[in-house]
Amino acid sequence: MGDHDTVRARPRAALRADDPWTALYLLNTDRPGPLAGAVEELYRSDADHTAFRPYLTWLLRSLGEPGDAVLLRLLAAPGLTADDRQDLLRASVVRGLRLPAELLRTYAQDAPASSGGNAGTGGSPAPELVDAMGLSGDPSFAPYLGALLDDPAAPRCRAALALGRLGARAWTEPIAGRLSEVTGLDHTAFSVALELMDDPAAVPHLLRWLAESSEERVYDVHHALVQLTGRDPLLPERASGAAYAAAVRAAWADGRTERAPAAVRDLVVESGALARFSVDEGASRIRFAFDPPSPGSSWPRWDRSLTFDRKPLYRLGSVCDTCELGLTLLDWPDDEAARIAARMRGRLADLDRLDTTLLAEWSPVLGELETGHYRALLLDLPLEQVAEPARSWWYRRAAARAEEDGDDGNRPEYDRPEYDRPEDYWPGVAHFQLTAPVPGGRVPFTYGALLPSQPPEAFDPAALARHAAAVAAGERPAAVVLGWIDDRYVEALHEERWLVGAILDGHHRLAAYAAAGVPARVLLLARVGGGSGADGGLEGLAEVAAAYGCRE
Repeated sequence: MGDHDTVRARPRAALRADDPWTALYLLNTDRPGPLAGAVEELYRSDADHTAFRPYLTWLLRSLGEPGDAVLLRLLAAPGLTADDRQDLLRASVVRGLRLPAELLRTYAQDAPASSGGNAGTGGSPAPELVDAMGLSGDPSFAPYLGALLDDPAAPRCRAALALGRLGARAWTEPIAGRLSEVTGLDHTAFSVALELMDDPAAVPHLLRWLAESSEERVYDVHHALVQLTGRDPLLPERASGAAYAAAVRAAWADGRTERAPAAVRDLVVESGALARFSVDEGASRIRFAFDPPSPGSSWPRWDRSLTFDRKPLYRLGSVCDTCELGLTLLDWPDDEAARIAARMRGRLADLDRLDTTLLAEWSPVLGELETGHYRALLLDLPLEQVAEPARSWWYRRAAARAEEDGDDGNRPEYDRPEYDRPEDYWPGVAHFQLTAPVPGGRVPFTYGALLPSQPPEAFDPAALARHAAAVAAGERPAAVVLGWIDDRYVEALHEERWLVGAILDGHHRLAAYAAAGVPARVLLLARVGGGSGADGGLEGLAEVAAAYGCRE
């Protein structure tokens, strides 16, 4: 059998397996180009392709750019059935593909509609068609999408998001003016659409609606105001419900939208290893931010990233507390990140306690953080440097959970431990981690990982040697880490807690500590009470401080 026939036979065999999903998952995709071509042949020629359509489009979505090219060719092919077209369109939306505007106009005339009619004959268009128009980059779709805002049977939230993605600012005020008509996720979607529009014309509408809106809608409006004005007023720590809504309304009651200079307030040193402070009107150069909504998703706010100057550094994953925490490196920040953190370096050379003078001296740097309430912990963390996925807690915790669960025979093959690949859990970069889970905690396992903000391969050997000598001489230079506690109840079965941090300054120091086997002196800055899902939980921080707090 020739090479082409072998590549074509593998997906065919997987599709005809007793469990096609498992067979496709296990299919070797090291050569996505030839495999994508084989899937295209099956889609075009196999008499049974209708039965396999969901599998084939899923496989194309998993093959990256070669799969994208096939999706575009199939969508342009004449004679597609309505079901084929709808399924391929959904796949292209999930992949974020920009489809030709003329193709979408044709589909708008005769594509199957969500209400049972046709878009061209008065019915509501299918949601995936609305999403595709928003991804097209073609502003000529804006009037069509705007008309859907008044149709209760239409996917109005998807239309609002599509207009936001197109940057169709003529529709800013119509979207803002309809906030009072929508609730729940639709209200969130309309608010996010205004954020995508990035149009100051929405601000007066948001301020008026904030004064009138019900308690459960206040967060959406406040978030949109912060995004559109840059002003981020400090709210009470851990406020919720009616108290949170009242605090938000009070913060915006004077109508001021200009950001004031950042201020570090309420500085209290509780011990040499623990202090607290608040940042009001923080510059937010380093912050946790929601990602733009994924095309096709029903959740307008879901995934988050750690950003520097709005440039994503790490993807943090979803806010779902039963989902698994996983970090993914996206990009490195500009050199300004290191320059900002270096402004703290003079007092870090041999730091053995926190005091008010020290933190006040660092106020200009702390003001670069996101608005909120913070804890500063001076810790001695036993760290190791890991460069192999199988040694990382990101994989080892998953393997431990699988072993605890056992095999009850009901889980699909691809969800069993023997099919887990360490690289599937790897954050994409060598990092530092605790040598063991945090001892003495309420949650059975609290793992710890500190991730770099500069490429490890760019570390300076001379700087590493200098810090290694300092550590060997008994000095304790401190690294600065923006950290948080992340609590999960994975699959509603496993309580799991993480101490996670992004290294702002001190990469060479941490490497020297890890190589020497000496606990690393770390100044951890953790935001608490933000309710963002990347929140320094007070219980977890207290457990970390009890285990690793620097002893005076």
